[in-house]
Amino acid sequence: MTPDPQSSPSSPAFENPPPNNGRSSTFPNRPTLDDELDAGMQPQRGSVDELQQQNPRLMEESDRPITSSTKATSSQGWILLLAIAIALVGLAINLVWMSLAASFVILVLALRIFWADLQRTVSRLFSEEERVATLALIGVGVAAWTLWEVSNIDQRFYDWYFALDWTVLGATGDLVGAVGQILIAVLAVYIAWRQYVISRDLTIQQNLITQQQTIDAFFQGISELVLDAEGLLEDWPQERAIAEGRTAAILSSVDATGKAKVLRFLSRSRLLTPLKRDRLLGRAMLDGAGGYAEDRDYGVRVVDLGVMLASTNLVRTDLRWTDLSDANMIRVNLRNADLVKTNLARTILVDADLSNADIQGTRFFYGPVATATPRSRTAIPNYVTGEYTGAVVEGANFTNVKRMSEEQRRYCCAWGGSDTRLTIPGGCEDVPNQLGR
Repeated sequence: MTPDPQSSPSSPAFENPPPNNGRSSTFPNRPTLDDELDAGMQPQRGSVDELQQQNPRLMEESDRPITSSTKATSSQGWILLLAIAIALVGLAINLVWMSLAASFVILVLALRIFWADLQRTVSRLFSEEERVATLALIGVGVAAWTLWEVSNIDQRFYDWYFALDWTVLGATGDLVGAVGQILIAVLAVYIAWRQYVISRDLTIQQNLITQQQTIDAFFQGISELVLDAEGLLEDWPQERAIAEGRTAAILSSVDATGKAKVLRFLSRSRLLTPLKRDRLLGRAMLDGAGGYAEDRDYGVRVVDLGVMLASTNLVRTDLRWTDLSDANMIRVNLRNADLVKTNLARTILVDADLSNADIQGTRFFYGPVATATPRSRTAIPNYVTGEYTGAVVEGANFTNVKRMSEEQRRYCCAWGGSDTRLTIPGGCEDVPNQLGR
């Protein structure tokens, strides 16, 4: 579109634009920046008006000129300076009344200034509740002191104090001192005893840890000794001898619980069971059912206990399902032991103590009880009829044994001797004494 040649920049449309009071001519209804600022200031003005209506005193104090307090302080300072000068002049010219008057004025003004400062300081440091509590505490002290003075308690205390017999009090003091020394000695003994108990418990705990480590090392050593690389039993005569030596050493160095752990490990590993051997190589033979064949007549044990358990303390031990057959357990202590399903056939139990032991299912012999007899040094055992397969129970103590079967009772009564028969629960009147002594 071609512009009009008659229009020029000097036309009235460009010279006198209409006033819009800050509003755009293109958008006549759009609010300008001034309107927005005015609108934003309205809430602030309203809040100031509300604050002034709620607390007019605060607004008056804020409007009060600061120079009034400054002038008052300045006037007090000039008056105080003038009074000091007058007091000094009175002292110089020896006018007592002038010095006294000036000193009084100085004292009043100084106290007034200090009091105002003290009020402001207390108001700033302490709340109203704290000030009231402090006054209450002072009041309690004044009241207590007043009651003390009025009631003459102090005089009564002095009279009682001076009337005391100090000889008796001295003897009482000596007695109390002696009792105190005795109590201190008792306390020292108690502390020493507690230290001993704690040290003993720590020692026992450390010994148990060391013992368990020793037993674990024994288990590992025996396993490596009698097993080959494929995990099969491969025990040669020298290996069996070393295994028996290790077992004898470990049984002599651990307590009753440790002995029971070693015996259960050896038994469940079938190292105490007589195994069937290859007559040519001497190796243990499999039974065709995933285990090693047992041969009570001619089998060879990996570890033969022999006399390792003679006179051993096995009180309150767990020996369930343990094969202790053919072991020499003379004078062994098995009080309160758990002997459930334990194999004691051909075991020497002479003078053994089995009181309060649980012997449910414990095997003392093979075959029927009527034909079973104790072991013999020369005779070959018959595991079918039971001859020479029984345990030697002469002199054994069966007092209060638990869950003793009828067959066990009849065998122990027949072959236990007169001393053993007296300890068997249920008595032995109906069973003849086969030993004759």
